[in-house]
Amino acid sequence: MSVFKFNRLKIVEQIAIVFFFAVLIPMSVSAFIINNVNQQSIRYQLRESAVLISNIVSDEIDFFTDTVTGNLEQLALSLKYFKSSSRRAEYLKVVRESMQNCEDLVIAANQAEADAIRDNNKLQNKATIAVPLDTGEVLVATYSLVELQDELFSSLADDSRQIYVLTNDGNLIASHNFADDDFKKTMSMLPKNLKIGKPVIFGDVKNQPLVYVAKDNPKITIIVNTTEAVTDRTIYKGRLKIVLSIIAATLVILFVGALYTFYLYINIRQLFKGIIALSKGNYERQIRLLITAFTPHEIVFLAHEFNSMASEIHKSYKQLKKNNRELKQLNEFRSNLIDTVSHELRTPLTSIQGYTTRLMRNDITIDEATRQKSLRIIKEQSDRLKRLIEDLLTIPDIEGMRLRTDIESVYLPEVFETSRILVKNKDNKEIVINIAEDFPNVSGDKTRLEQVFVNLIENAVKYAKPETKIVVDTAVENGKAKVFVKNDCDVIPPKQLKRLFEKFVRLDDNTTRTTRGTGLGLFIVKGLVEAMDGTIELHSNKEVGFCAEVTLKLASGDEVLNAAGN
Repeated sequence: MSVFKFNRLKIVEQIAIVFFFAVLIPMSVSAFIINNVNQQSIRYQLRESAVLISNIVSDEIDFFTDTVTGNLEQLALSLKYFKSSSRRAEYLKVVRESMQNCEDLVIAANQAEADAIRDNNKLQNKATIAVPLDTGEVLVATYSLVELQDELFSSLADDSRQIYVLTNDGNLIASHNFADDDFKKTMSMLPKNLKIGKPVIFGDVKNQPLVYVAKDNPKITIIVNTTEAVTDRTIYKGRLKIVLSIIAATLVILFVGALYTFYLYINIRQLFKGIIALSKGNYERQIRLLITAFTPHEIVFLAHEFNSMASEIHKSYKQLKKNNRELKQLNEFRSNLIDTVSHELRTPLTSIQGYTTRLMRNDITIDEATRQKSLRIIKEQSDRLKRLIEDLLTIPDIEGMRLRTDIESVYLPEVFETSRILVKNKDNKEIVINIAEDFPNVSGDKTRLEQVFVNLIENAVKYAKPETKIVVDTAVENGKAKVFVKNDCDVIPPKQLKRLFEKFVRLDDNTTRTTRGTGLGLFIVKGLVEAMDGTIELHSNKEVGFCAEVTLKLASGDEVLNAAGN
């Protein structure tokens, strides 16, 4: 049985789905509803306007009929006062010329003659209005429909609908925007039985309403046709505008949404990359957002907090690495200390214990020479232990920068002479000290300086080649005193040379030591020199072998005077 597994969608895919359901579908439904509402509204307006136009035309015809009929009735009253036919004819001529659009104005002898005139005018497409006289005669006025049509439709000149005015027998007597095909089509849809007096809507096209008004006096029918051009201009173009507006609005929404999604996606990707980098141990990685008007405050806040967190983690990581290095160094120091104690303390203690036991024996006789030799060895080994303990006790002071020095003006030749005496030189190697008697005093601690140069010279003696000299040169350069302690030995690699200032570092291997020593000499020397505001550098090349260069400050005038006074 297969189990349905739902795959989480990406944020872009989710936003696309949200846009589809929240924008596209609602906009499409809205467009459909708005279009239908608009179509119904315009269709209603077209019907009402068609009815209105039919009423306007009907009112215009009624007004014209009533006006002409009233004028003819007044004229009929006036004719009572003209007894002769010639005078009436002359009067009618004058009146006809004053009547607008009136082509003829005559008096028919009877109704039959008036009907004959009416029938003849119909054939010529002219309008006839007749008013009976008291004498049995009929006053007949003939009007030109062509000229009357312009006046009838003057208020509708800008309307594009088609308007037809028909007689009861179907003859067209007036029209507006006449088109033969449309007229024939309209007449084919006109009902056979017409309702008199009120506008009636007919036809089978909803968007093209047809309206007729059948009148009894005069007996005419007014038809208003809403053409396809009117429908196209009002409904279809309106529908197109609505659709285009909806499409434009949708495109704008999609564009803005896409732009927002683009910036949001880029910034979220930056957050993802930062989180992935952090999970892989890259604590230095910072999130750099593309900040615009579309960047949410929450994203900016989250990125800021992430960067702060990453910075704190990086600081903690660096501190942890530093602590690990210190622990490693401490562990190395502990191992070296144990190694040094096991090698450097065991030998002198064994010698002291052995010779002391020998001197304390009562079963043998020890001569004076042997006793003096034993005591001398015990003293040498005791001094060795003392110096080792002093070196070990000096380390915390150097590392904690708590080393105390009594700075004064020091005469270097005296320091060198004392150092030469204190140096252990079992192989009796020659130590050459090149310094002038008038060499300027230096600023330092005399006891510490003796300790420095004893260590340097003794170190040079240990590692110098057999039958070679130890040379100490001095010079004054750039207002400072320089001391060079040199020996002839194999060239030391630069990498190893840099490590000689570290604790417990020796030139020979720890397991195959060829010389005695703790490996603390140069470390202590460097600490002492720097405590006296001096510097020390190590050099090694084929010309010199090994050289320790010590730079000290010259004593000031006040220090020299004080030294001389003492």
